[in-house]
Amino acid sequence: MSAGVQLADSLRLETERAVEKAARSLLSRQHAEGYWWGDLTADTTLESDYILLQLFLHRPEGAAWNPPTRELVDKAAQSILARQLGDGGFNIYPGGPSEISATVKAYFALKLAGIDVEDPRLEKARERILALGGIQAANSYVKVNLSLFNLYPREWCPSIPPELILLRNFIYEMSSWTRAIVIPLSVVHAYNPSRPVPDGFDLRELYLEGASMKFPNNDGFFSGRNFFLTVDKGLKLWERFGSKSLREKALRKAEQWMLEHTKHSDGLAAIYPPMQYIIMALDLLGYGAEHPGRVEAETQFNRLMVNDERGFFFQPCFSPVWDTGIAAYAVGRSGLAPVEAMQRCGDWLLKKEVRQKGDWSVKRPNTEPSGWYFEFANEFYPDIDDSAMVLMGLRYARSADEKAQAATEKRAVQWLLDMQSKDGGWAAFDVDNNWEFLADVPFADHNAMLDPTCPDITGRVMEALCTCGVSKDHPAIRRGVKYLLETQEDEGSWYGRWGVNYIYGTILALRGLRAAGESDREAHVLRAGEWLRSIQNADGGWGESCESYDRGCYVRNPSCASQTAWAVLGLLASGDHTSMSLRKGIEYLVETQRDDGSWSEDVATGTGFPRVFYLTYHLYRDSFPLLALSEYLKIGEGRA
Repeated sequence: MSAGVQLADSLRLETERAVEKAARSLLSRQHAEGYWWGDLTADTTLESDYILLQLFLHRPEGAAWNPPTRELVDKAAQSILARQLGDGGFNIYPGGPSEISATVKAYFALKLAGIDVEDPRLEKARERILALGGIQAANSYVKVNLSLFNLYPREWCPSIPPELILLRNFIYEMSSWTRAIVIPLSVVHAYNPSRPVPDGFDLRELYLEGASMKFPNNDGFFSGRNFFLTVDKGLKLWERFGSKSLREKALRKAEQWMLEHTKHSDGLAAIYPPMQYIIMALDLLGYGAEHPGRVEAETQFNRLMVNDERGFFFQPCFSPVWDTGIAAYAVGRSGLAPVEAMQRCGDWLLKKEVRQKGDWSVKRPNTEPSGWYFEFANEFYPDIDDSAMVLMGLRYARSADEKAQAATEKRAVQWLLDMQSKDGGWAAFDVDNNWEFLADVPFADHNAMLDPTCPDITGRVMEALCTCGVSKDHPAIRRGVKYLLETQEDEGSWYGRWGVNYIYGTILALRGLRAAGESDREAHVLRAGEWLRSIQNADGGWGESCESYDRGCYVRNPSCASQTAWAVLGLLASGDHTSMSLRKGIEYLVETQRDDGSWSEDVATGTGFPRVFYLTYHLYRDSFPLLALSEYLKIGEGRA
C-alpha cells in the first residue's frame, strides 16, 4: 500500500470518528419534542434598546429614575460594559471596530442606568463617539428613538407617517421586517410623545461642534435621495397642518394591522424591533398595563431575555425551525440518526407548517399556504430559506404519519415554486420586493429596506426542489441556473446575503448548480472552486470577516469551524474530491474538534442586515462541520 493511500485511509478513519462524536453531541442536544434550538446572539444594541424601553414605560420622578425593572436595567448595563472595546466604543460584530450607532446607544443606556459621566468608561465612549462624527453620525433609528425623549431634535429625524398604510399595497413593497417595524413606529412617531427623562439628563456632550444635522445626500440634486428629502420636508408640514381625520383613520388601520399580525405569532413578526415598538405603540394608543393585548406583547418581548448561568443578554429572535432543519439534515447525512429521534423531529416539523395566508399572499393570492417560519410561531411570515432547509431536513426526519408528510412536502414544494421572483432568483420572504428607489428613503439607513433575490437562498431552494423530485429541466430550475450564472462575481464567488459572506454564497450557489445538473467541468464551477482554494488560510481552515460587506469583496479572517465547513462543502460541490486544499480543510475540522464532539467558535457568521446587524448562531459551529465531514465520507464511498 502506498504512503498516499495509507494517509488517505488514516484521514478517513479520523473523519469517521469525528463524525461519530459530532453526531452523538448534536443528538444529545435534541429537545424531547424533537427540535433543536441554539442561542442566537448579537451586539449590545439589544440591551441598550431594552434600557430605552424601560424609560419609555416607567417615567422618572424628578432626578430619580427607579423603574420596577431596576435590577434588570443594571444587569443590562453590566452586559453592555462587558463588551466595551479598548478604544471606548462598541462594535456590531466580534472582532470588529467601534461603530457609531452602537456606541451612541450604549452611552445613552449606560448614562441612564446611572454610570457617572466622569467614569473613565463613559469618558472613553464619549471621546470615541466624537471621533466617529458625534451623535449626528448615528443612523436614523437611533435619532428617532432619542427624539422620543427630546434628546435629539425631531426636525432632524426622518418622518415616518402612519398614512403610509393607506397607500393601497405600498407597505408590501418594503421588506417584511421593515414593514413590521415601520407600522408600529409610525404610530409612535405620530403621537410625538416627548417622554420625560430624569432632571438634568441630556446628551449635549455627544454633539460634535460644527457637524451638520442635515440628512446626508451625496447623490446630487436630481437623485432619488434628494427627492425623498424634499418629500420629507412636505411630510413635516403635513404633520403640522394635514388632515386630522385622515391621520386618525391611518392610526386606526395601523392599530388593526398590528393586532391582526400578533395572532398566531410569538410577538409582532416574532423579532425584537417590531416587538419593542408595538409595546410603545400600544401604550400610546391607550392600552393600559393590564390590557391583555399589551400584557401579551410585553410577555413575548421579555421571553427574548436570557438571564441565567449564560449571562444576561437579549436574543433578536428564536431560531428553532431553522436550527432543526440544519441539524436534522446534518445528522441525517451522517447516517447515524436513530429512527425514533428523527421521527420525533419529523412530527415536530410537520406541526410547524404554515397553513394560513400571510403578507406573502398579497403578491401570490392564489397560492395555497405552506412553508415554514424561523421561530416557534410566526404564521404571517414563513420564509423561503427556512422552507427549503426544512424540506432538506425532512429527507431524513420521517414522521410517523407518512401520508401527512407527503402532502406537506408537496404543498411546500409548490409554495417554493410560486415564490420565485421574475429574475429567476428567490428572496427571503416576498416575491419581486425590489423597488430599489425605496433605499433612498431617509429612514432606510438600516440597509434592509428591500428583500431582493440573492444567490445563497436561490442555491438552497434549487437544491431542495431537486432533492424533492423537481426535474432538473423544470423551467424554475433552469431560470434559477441562469440567475446564478448572472450573479457570479468576476473572481468566481457569489455574494451571501444571509451568511458571512462570499464563502456562504458560493457554497450554496455551487450546491444548487450541482443539484440542477451543472457539470463540474463548466468554467463557472471551476472558477468558484479555484476561488475557494485561493482564500484558504495557512492552518487549513477558512474564515471571512463581516468587513467584507463594507468593502464589497472577501476579507480574510482567522479560521473558524462553520466557515471552514462551508468551504469544504463548496469544494465538494465543485467536484473537488481529492485536492490538498480539501484534505487540509478536513484535517482542520478533525483537529479542532473538542473531546465532547463539538467545536468552539466566537465569531459572527450570520447576517441580519449587512453593515448594520450581525448574528452568531450557536449551533452553526457544530451542525455544519458534521455535515461537511459526512459529505466528505459519502463522496469517498461513492454515495454522494
